[in-house]
Amino acid sequence: MTDLAQKSRTQFNKLQKRLRRNVGEAIADYNMIEHGDKVMVCLSGGKDSYTLLDILLNLQKTAPVDFEILAVNLDQKQPDFPEHVLPEYLQSIGVPFHIIEHDTYSIVKRIIPEGKTTCSLCSRLRRGTLYGFAKEHNITKIALGHHREDIMETYFLNMFYAGKLKAMPPKLLSDDKQNIVIRPLAYCREKDINRFAAFKQFPIIPCNLCGSQENLQRKAMKQMLAGWDKQFPGRLETIFASLQNIAPSQMLDPGLFDFAGLQRDPNYNTARIASDEAGLDILER
Repeated sequence: MTDLAQKSRTQFNKLQKRLRRNVGEAIADYNMIEHGDKVMVCLSGGKDSYTLLDILLNLQKTAPVDFEILAVNLDQKQPDFPEHVLPEYLQSIGVPFHIIEHDTYSIVKRIIPEGKTTCSLCSRLRRGTLYGFAKEHNITKIALGHHREDIMETYFLNMFYAGKLKAMPPKLLSDDKQNIVIRPLAYCREKDINRFAAFKQFPIIPCNLCGSQENLQRKAMKQMLAGWDKQFPGRLETIFASLQNIAPSQMLDPGLFDFAGLQRDPNYNTARIASDEAGLDILER
C-alpha cells in the first residue's frame, strides 16, 4: 500500500469511528433502540440514508441489545427512476429489504401546479405510506437519515417563516401515536456524511427526478449555516447545543412556563441576605 493510500485509509477509519460514535451517543441519549426492536431503515438512495444503514448494520453487531433491521425503499414511480439500483445494492450487502411501490408521483403532479415546489406534499404522502407499512409489519422504530444540519435548517426555517421555535426531534411519536420515528444521525455533521459516502462509493440516486423546483428556503438556510461554519468555526456546534439546553422561564411561551402563577418567596430573600451578611462578616474578620 502506498503512503497516499495508507493516509487515505487512516482518514477513513477516523471518520468512520467518529460517525459510529456520534450515532451510538445519539441512540443512548434518547433511548432510540431497545432490545427486541424491529427497526425500519428508510432508504431514499441518498448519501444520508445509505450512511445510516451502513452504521446501524455495524452497530447491530456490537450493540448490547438485540434488534432487527429491515431496509425499506418507497418507489414513488417518478419517471426514469432507476428501480434496479437499491435492490442490487441491498442484495450485495445481504440485508433484508422491501420495496414499496406506490405511485405518489401522479398524485403530486395532479395536485401541485406546474413549477411549484412539490416537496411538502411529496413528503406527507411518503410519510403516510411508510407509517402504514410499519404498522402492517410490526415495525417498532422507523429510522430516518436526517443529520445535524437538517435539524438546524428546520429550526431556522420555522423561526424565520413560521414564527415557531421548532426543529426535528431525535425521537418522535407520530400524531396517530402508532409509530416512533428516530433520527440516529442527529449528532452527525453533514460534511462528515458527504466524505463517508464518497469513501464508500454508495450508488447515489439524485432527488431531481420529479422535475420540481428546488426548495429555495431550505437552500438559503443551508447556505447561511455553511457561511457561519466557514467564517465562525464552532458556531454550528454552539447552535446545536442550544437546542439541547432550553430554559423555558427565559422565553415568552406561557404554555411552557407558568408566568401567570409566579409568586415572590419572602423567605428566599431573607435567607440570601443573611447568608451574604455572614459572608461579609467572615471576610471582615
